[in-house]
Amino acid sequence: MSILIEAKKVVTSFGKNIIHDGISFAIQKGEIFGLLGGSGSGKTTLLREMILLQKVTQGEMNVLGHNVSELSSSEAWALRQKWGVLFQFGALFTSLTILENVTIALKEYTDIPDYLIEESARMKLSLVGLPPKVTTMFPSELSGGMKKRAGLARALALDPKLLFLDEPTSGLDPHSARGFDELILNLRETLGITVVMVTHDKDTIEHVLDRFIILGNKKILFDGTMNMLRQTSDASLKTFLN
Repeated sequence: MSILIEAKKVVTSFGKNIIHDGISFAIQKGEIFGLLGGSGSGKTTLLREMILLQKVTQGEMNVLGHNVSELSSSEAWALRQKWGVLFQFGALFTSLTILENVTIALKEYTDIPDYLIEESARMKLSLVGLPPKVTTMFPSELSGGMKKRAGLARALALDPKLLFLDEPTSGLDPHSARGFDELILNLRETLGITVVMVTHDKDTIEHVLDRFIILGNKKILFDGTMNMLRQTSDASLKTFLN
């Protein structure tokens, strides 16, 4: 397996407030990898550093072979096209139809003819389990689960190598959440994509993640699988498991 993302002694601070204090980990190609931890542990901050929304204070964050702190603006622009992001609440443009939301990246970053862009967008919507009728609908007309799927279709528009998900099942009813879990597993198998997600959903952690880190006290408290976590003798990690 090749490493697609690697953090090397990453320090993140806001003024005198240290969030991460020298953390290191690696994410392998094809993994579904989780960023776990309590409130304020820096899960989403870490995700933001991977997708160039925030810089590390010290150390290195390498994504797809690039130290993201050393990229020029043109290099950063090119690298961003190699991943897709699903934000917690979908972040769809409310004034655009669902089809327009999915086509926007293709129109912005490619020279593909419009008819092929629309065809590609319809395929992505079908891939995430949405019926053809949603193409003309607006985000306000969709349920929470359908908005998440539409946001996911948009994240997949440019056929990315990496998919970043921020609390993908947050706000969904149990049935919709488990359906979304199945979708992520199917996409990994179908597309061979590598997935990085922030989550606190116990079922997602149990059944979807291949491996995860648990953040706490500015450090990585655990790096491994659910089976490894079950076997730990660390009392604080046992509490997290329960």
